[in-house]
Amino acid sequence: MNEYRIETKLMGCVFELIVANFNSSEAHRLLEIGIQEIKRIEEILSEFKENSVVSQINSNAGVKPVKVDDEVFSLLLRCQKIATLTQGAFDISVGPLKRKYNFKNQHFVFPTQQEINDTLKLIGFEKIVLDMEAKEVYLPHHGMHISFAAIGKGYAADCVKKLWIQLGVTSGVISASGDLTTIGRRPNGSPWDVGIANPNQKDNVAFHIPVVDSSVATSGDYEQFFIRNGIRYSHNINPITGMPIKGIKSVSIISRSAELSDALATAVYVMGVDVGLHLVNQLPHVYAIIIDDKDQPFYSTKINLLT
Repeated sequence: MNEYRIETKLMGCVFELIVANFNSSEAHRLLEIGIQEIKRIEEILSEFKENSVVSQINSNAGVKPVKVDDEVFSLLLRCQKIATLTQGAFDISVGPLKRKYNFKNQHFVFPTQQEINDTLKLIGFEKIVLDMEAKEVYLPHHGMHISFAAIGKGYAADCVKKLWIQLGVTSGVISASGDLTTIGRRPNGSPWDVGIANPNQKDNVAFHIPVVDSSVATSGDYEQFFIRNGIRYSHNINPITGMPIKGIKSVSIISRSAELSDALATAVYVMGVDVGLHLVNQLPHVYAIIIDDKDQPFYSTKINLLT
């Protein structure tokens, strides 16, 4: 049977959806169902859409709690667990720090340490108040801001996967600019071959990973970095120190969940090679490839690469 695919830009990136083992009309119906599910999630989670739940939470920071549905509250609870697991390296409240850095300015200037320290007072998932009984979310300080940018695409991919499996899909892929999850195998019985981009040349593949019913997410500074005093800094910010990340070019995480892979890729990127690998090696069915700023690759235990 043929593989049918569709591409569209959603959630700030290009999604590619693939289904196989169906006739053309049924495949295209399933692809459209997948697209509509991603659009639904974007309407809820986008911080850039005025009427989204996230925008309502952010606009009421320091004002009042916002009631949310079970889906959003459950996602917030999982974010809390990942933040705890990674000792704050994954943090959906990091937004105010990012706004302190103007990476588009060629004459880049670091914010002062005082500015960073003041902004850090608004950062920290433990500051977000989650009322379990009322299903309400409250950001207690004016200027706090949450974003699902480091987990939302993975969550959307998992949602489409769950929906497709309920509809009988046994072979498929949901990919968001390279972060992806797979269903089953390809129609010929082989695993899906996932390429991890070379951080210095994103159009070239550095590693191939065979994937069956699993997810892969990569976080890195692909063309998103600057050099200052000979040090390469990422555009991603460490939510604990308030500083741009250095020392790593990319992190790829393989697990059974796109949401978990997405979040851990960000967290390990913040944590660094040694601490990040130590964490990954303690987690069941989770694997990592890290490339440092000297282009040296590091691997978690028991990872399986295609040669």
